[in-house]
Amino acid sequence: MLRLLRLATILWVAFRFGLDEFLLAAEPSGRWLRTARALDLFRRYAAPRGERLRRALETLGPIFVKFGQVLSTRRDLLPTDVADELAKLQDQVPPFPSAVAIAEIERGLGKKVSEAFATFDATPVASASVAQVHLATLPGGTEVAVKVLRPNMLPVIRRDLELLNTAAALVERTAEGRRFRPREVVAEFARHLDDELDLVREAANASQLRRNFLDSPLLLVPEVHWDYCTTNVMTMERMRGTPISHVAELRAQGVDIPKLARAGVEIFFSQAFRDGFFHADMHPGNILVAPDGRYIALDFGIMGTLSNRDRNYLAQNFVAFFNRDYRRVAQAHVDAGWVPPGTRVDEFETAVRGVCEPIFDRPLKEIYFGRVLLRLFQTARRFNLEVQPQLVMLQKTLLNIEGLGRELDPDLDLWKTAKPYLERWMEAQIGWRGLVRTLKAEAPTWANLLPQLPRLAHRALAEDRLETIERQLEALLAEERRRNRWLAVLAVVAIAAAALAVLRALFR
Repeated sequence: MLRLLRLATILWVAFRFGLDEFLLAAEPSGRWLRTARALDLFRRYAAPRGERLRRALETLGPIFVKFGQVLSTRRDLLPTDVADELAKLQDQVPPFPSAVAIAEIERGLGKKVSEAFATFDATPVASASVAQVHLATLPGGTEVAVKVLRPNMLPVIRRDLELLNTAAALVERTAEGRRFRPREVVAEFARHLDDELDLVREAANASQLRRNFLDSPLLLVPEVHWDYCTTNVMTMERMRGTPISHVAELRAQGVDIPKLARAGVEIFFSQAFRDGFFHADMHPGNILVAPDGRYIALDFGIMGTLSNRDRNYLAQNFVAFFNRDYRRVAQAHVDAGWVPPGTRVDEFETAVRGVCEPIFDRPLKEIYFGRVLLRLFQTARRFNLEVQPQLVMLQKTLLNIEGLGRELDPDLDLWKTAKPYLERWMEAQIGWRGLVRTLKAEAPTWANLLPQLPRLAHRALAEDRLETIERQLEALLAEERRRNRWLAVLAVVAIAAAALAVLRALFR
C-alpha cells in the first residue's frame, strides 16, 4: 500500500508540473499533445518546461535529483533550456533552514557550533540532493567546509528504492528484462546510496582518494578533519577554485582548456585502472579548477570500485577497441560469459564493428551519442548481452566524463587521449615491469613458505595416505553392508521355507 501511495504521489507531481508534455511531445503527429492541452482545464504553466522539470525532481526527492544531475551532464541529448535548468540540481537545490542545519551539526558533534568553530557562516554556500555545505573556521584558524546531511531523508529514499525494486521485479519476469538484471542493478545503486548517507564513510573515501593523488600534478583532494566528523557531519579543508562549468571564466584566467580536458580523461583512467577506486559522481557541481590549473574533487559519497579481474578485462577490451581489433573484443565478451557460450564470434565481431567504427577518429562534437546508444542496445538485444551490475557505476561515470569533455573541448578525441595511458598501464600490468612487481609482492610469502615445503609435502603425503585408507575402509564397509543385506534376505527365505515345511507336515 505504501508503494502504491508513493507511485500515486509521483504521478500526481508529474501531472501537476506538466511533465506529460515531455512524453507527448515525442509523438510524431502531435495529436496526443494537442488533445491533452484541449482537455487541460485547470493546469496553468507560468514557468517554462525546464524549470518545471527541475522543480518536479526537487519535489520528488534525492533519487530523482540524482537522475537529473546525470542528465544535466549530457547537453548533447537535451535541449539547451532543459539542460541549463537541470544543471542547477548540481549545487543549487533549495537549502533546508540554517537553524535545522545548526541543530544537526550540534547533535552530531555533541557541542554548540560556537564551541566547535571559531566562526561559522549560517548561510550555505552549496546545496545538493542529500546535503548542504557551510563555511567555518576551526579554533586554530584553519578554514574548513562543513557538510551536513538533510534530515529525515531516509524514509523517502527507502520508499523509492522499494518502488524501484518492485518495478525491477516486474521487468525481470520477462525474458528480455532478465538480461538487464534489474534487481541487481537497483541493489548496486542502493549500496552506493547507503554510503552517501553516512558521512564517516564519505570522509574515509576522501582520505583514500587524497592518498592516491597526494603528489599528483593533476588533482587536488581536500584534507579531512576527523575530530569534526560524524555520520551526519563532515568537516574538510576549504578548497578555492572556479566551477569547471564556467568555461569562459577559466579561459579568462588563462587556463589551457584542451589540456584541462585531456587531464580529466587521464585522472579518470588513473582512478579506475591504476587504483580500482574512482569518483563516481563527477558532475560539474563536484569539480572545481584551482588557480594553478589542477582539478579539485568534491563530494565523495559515491565512489566506484573495480576488482583486479574487472580492471584487466576492461583494459584489454579498451586496448583492443582502440586498435580496432573487434574480434578480440568479441572473443573477450564470450570468454567472460557476458554473452551466451554458443554465440558465434564472427557475427558478434561484425556487430561490434558496426557500433564502433563510425565513431573512430572523430572529435566529441561529431559523435551523436543517442545513435551510438541505440546501436548498442540493438546489439545487446540481438546477442543477449547481459548487464554487469558491478560495472554500472563505471558506465555512469563514463557518461559524465564524456559529457564533461564535450562541454570543455568539443574537439577532444576521447579515445586517442585515453589510448596511450591504457597501453602504458597494460604494459605495466602484463609486461616485464608487471612481472617484477608481482615477484616483489609475492617474495615475502615465498620466503615464508620455502622453509616449510618439506613439512608441508610430508603432511600432504600423509593426508593423501589417510585419504586412501579412508576410501579403502569405506569400500570395505560398503561391501560388508552389501553382504549383510544378502545374508538377511537369505535368512528370511530360509525361515519362510522352514515354516512352509512345518505347515505341510501338520496338514498331511
